[in-house]
Amino acid sequence: MILKVLKINTWVGEPTNCYIVLDEESKELMVVDPGGEVDKIVQMIDILKGNLKYIYLTHCHGDHIGGVHELQERCGGKILIHRFDAEGLYNPEISLTDYLGMNLIKLEADSRIDDGDLIHLGELEFKVLHTPGHTIGGSSLYCEKEHFVFTGDTLFRGTWGRTDLPTSSFPDIINSIIEKLLKLPDDTIVYPGHGKSTMIELEKPIYLELKPRKF
Repeated sequence: MILKVLKINTWVGEPTNCYIVLDEESKELMVVDPGGEVDKIVQMIDILKGNLKYIYLTHCHGDHIGGVHELQERCGGKILIHRFDAEGLYNPEISLTDYLGMNLIKLEADSRIDDGDLIHLGELEFKVLHTPGHTIGGSSLYCEKEHFVFTGDTLFRGTWGRTDLPTSSFPDIINSIIEKLLKLPDDTIVYPGHGKSTMIELEKPIYLELKPRKF
């Protein structure tokens, strides 16, 4: 497996983390949260010589979906998003595209995924974890074999995602973190939607012991 992290500049100010995963045997490739700067993403796909199979969206906010339409037009791939966030692909009140000063985005999911669904890139297997709170259909993607999880804007290094937005909920995001993410093995690497990576064992004290993270 090859995993690349691209820092995508968007209208938010803080870069969005876009992840590219390649199964080296099959050459199947997945892009997670292409928020923009499509040329940069396509260049990496070309370097890896991969075939884009999936465009996985952890949630529907504009800074995570801004490059989807162009990327799909240029490279193909099926758009995957949790069914509860699918409306946000074409509803600017939910995607916040107006708020972010972005052009109107209208997308349609190729597949609406659910908690527990399995996604495959060659021999790589990813499990969908429904982790609502930042949005009602926020999801994380866990790869047990490689010991990592993409958490979108649910869990960050030392904190959690905003819960003052349409369809968001503070009780839901804390429940998602405690009941879904913190139950993953301690050595699981967390790749969030923004900022630096972390590990499950380093985030546990914040939620289970009410202690600040030791940076």
